Amino acid sequence: MKAVVVNQEGVYPEIAEHEMRALEAGEALVDIEYCGVCHTDLHVALGDFGKVPGRVLGHEGIGIVREVAPDVTSLKPGDRVSVAWFFEGCGHCEYCTTGNETLCRSVKNAGYSVDGGMAEQCIVTADYAVKVPEGLDPAQASSITCAGVTTYKAIKCAKPTPGQWVAIYGAGGLGNLAVQYAKNVFNCHVVAIDINQDKLDLALESGADFVVNGREVEDVAGLIQEKTGGVHIAVVTAVSKVAFNQAIDSVRAAGKVVAVGLPSETMDVPIVKTVLDGIEIIGSLVGTRKDLEEAFQFGAEGKVVPVVEKRPVEDAVAVFDEMAAGTIQGRMVLDFTK
Repeated sequence: MKAVVVNQEGVYPEIAEHEMRALEAGEALVDIEYCGVCHTDLHVALGDFGKVPGRVLGHEGIGIVREVAPDVTSLKPGDRVSVAWFFEGCGHCEYCTTGNETLCRSVKNAGYSVDGGMAEQCIVTADYAVKVPEGLDPAQASSITCAGVTTYKAIKCAKPTPGQWVAIYGAGGLGNLAVQYAKNVFNCHVVAIDINQDKLDLALESGADFVVNGREVEDVAGLIQEKTGGVHIAVVTAVSKVAFNQAIDSVRAAGKVVAVGLPSETMDVPIVKTVLDGIEIIGSLVGTRKDLEEAFQFGAEGKVVPVVEKRPVEDAVAVFDEMAAGTIQGRMVLDFTK
């Protein structure tokens, strides 16, 4: 079958033929319809997390169950399901049993430690594949499988209340969805910050109350403090140390900074301000199966509409090139239906 895999040098993706193994107990075979391309896929392909030559990439897969192992009861042929970054946990550690399963120390991640959804078919652990509700477009669902649930969980863990101000640093594929979840699900006021005006224009279309272009404004945090009195929550999806530092300076006393992006640098945390203002810094990693179920449902209800562009599988390497160059707006989705 056709698949997008890490090349044998472990440093970039390529399109190759991949042989599918037989199903084992607890598994299901899924015919992939769509798979989004995430910045984490680029990290994996480049070997930033360790080289994985031959690995099938992709953790934003959506497809239809073709076959299940004899012992599987949670899925049946014909179900539409996800292939997500959180592919499987051990099921019995303190994290798996306390609602923090994504932190499982034995976690398996699609497209990194196990083969993912950028292929014509994918084998999933049936109990960990989240069903896609009716009424949600499968191409849009692919974006929610990672970008959507990641930003939904990031805002959710900060416990916002209606009417609060939320700053979204980085208005790209994740940030645009974060704007929609903050505005349409949590009923918050939203400011979006980016250095690309086209992404900020899209954020305004998606419901942001106002936007800030970091290239044009000298004191981003100061402007946000002036307009909002300091935001209650700042979610940082940008892969930028500057954005993390601005986020801390933009929150009010008792504010929360939620770290999502993964820049290679370290952030500067002013200890005196953090202590005296009671600022919380929270790390948020994707979402659990329950979080994904909720994120899907808000998409099905039309509260969140991912901006996706379908691309033929043959364009996969070009899409990775565009992502590396930072020229992508919204989410690119590989189409396996053609």
